[in-house]
Amino acid sequence: MNESIFHRLYDSYHQDVFQFLIYMVKNRTVAEDLSHEVYVRVLKSYERFQGRSSEKTWLFAIAKNVAIDYFRKNAVRSSHAFDAFNWETDQLVSSTKSPEVLTELNDDMRDLLDALEKCTGDQKMVIIMRYFQELSIAETAQVLSWTEGKVKTTQHRAIHRLREILTNTTEQKEANQ
Repeated sequence: MNESIFHRLYDSYHQDVFQFLIYMVKNRTVAEDLSHEVYVRVLKSYERFQGRSSEKTWLFAIAKNVAIDYFRKNAVRSSHAFDAFNWETDQLVSSTKSPEVLTELNDDMRDLLDALEKCTGDQKMVIIMRYFQELSIAETAQVLSWTEGKVKTTQHRAIHRLREILTNTTEQKEANQ
């Protein structure tokens, strides 16, 4: 891989990739480590990149796989068993409550991020990619190797689930006042 290509990719997309990872793992140090792993994989596999997707969606696909690997390793470590981690239905609950950068957020955003922890892994990824990273439905489908229909369905279910969770959270807060 040409060094200037690597620097261009890094300069253009590092912040987006890092933000995606921090929203996924909710830990700045872990997100930095995973971000480095993304670029190690980029270096190793750039020769195989065929341009069928944009470089941005290709990088997000690598970041998604790095995040999945991280959660799988943690699931195995924490359970001390080799049970299959079901990405589509299992929740991705980070070990830390929220990253340092999220402590400055307003209450509504904090509630949204907490609610996102109660969604499935697929739902969480779609919401982060679509609304936090502002990827299109087509780009999200490319990153996840899904159809656009599956992205739309997962997004719809995630929004419905988030609305349900946030409504309950609001009702509980009002009842406690």
